[in-house]
Amino acid sequence: MQLRYLIVNENVSISYDDTNDWLYVDWQGEHTPETSYATCLLMVEALRMQPCSKILNDNSNITYTTAELPEWGKLWLRDMEGAGLQYMAWVLPRNAPKLQTTDLSARPFRKPLVVTFSDVATAFEWLHKQQREL
Repeated sequence: MQLRYLIVNENVSISYDDTNDWLYVDWQGEHTPETSYATCLLMVEALRMQPCSKILNDNSNITYTTAELPEWGKLWLRDMEGAGLQYMAWVLPRNAPKLQTTDLSARPFRKPLVVTFSDVATAFEWLHKQQREL
């Protein structure tokens, strides 16, 4: 992966992967509902800065979180779709078993398509196989 960094702070680094034409979002450290919300807004900003249809959303480096995808998450995903997102491979935090049971496919809408994974390699492989809808 050849990455070009778009946004970097203590909670996340968001970069564009030129080779795969997708955003790579690497969450870091501890997250509260407030930091999760702020980081999600940064994801929308990054997608608008560098339009693409796919995101590898890597939460594996989160050390602690109390966040889940709350009610605002539905609006956030609609904003992400509006910015061009079609596919998101969501790697779940290693230390957040509570989130392991989150079923993002149970949302009332199917776009963007969000699929959860327990490791980056499997998420990468799945995302790589997804074809952009025209």
